[in-house]
Amino acid sequence: MRTPSYYLDLAGASQDPAVLHELAGSEYPFVRQAVAANPHARADALFALAARCRDVPAEHGPWNDNALLLLLAGHPAADRPALLVVLDAAAARLTAGARPYAAVLALAGRPELHPEELRALGRLPGASARLRSGLRRVLAARRP
Repeated sequence: MRTPSYYLDLAGASQDPAVLHELAGSEYPFVRQAVAANPHARADALFALAARCRDVPAEHGPWNDNALLLLLAGHPAADRPALLVVLDAAAARLTAGARPYAAVLALAGRPELHPEELRALGRLPGASARLRSGLRRVLAARRP
């Protein structure tokens, strides 16, 4: 019988895109985070992870969900479709008061997303003055 530890190790070490895509559907939040942290994860697995964040808000608590959003926002293989889903999930969490601030700032540094898409996050009810300031700073540092 395989244990959760087995799946965690596999998610962190695998270089097989099919395995990582399958593990993106894991019931364990730490396995999904390991997939998101794996540099060999491809955009399809990252999209699946992001979609789960959007569709199942606060499934395993705000810390786990926010950590996953941060990993997805910063993953080099995340493409625009996956990042848009992360953006939607971050917006939902901001509105709910879950404070995914690190993920929002990581998204702000992504050239795949348009500045106006990101500025909208600063206007949501859960956005603090510090987050709005950070958004302005990160967006100003981006090259046009």
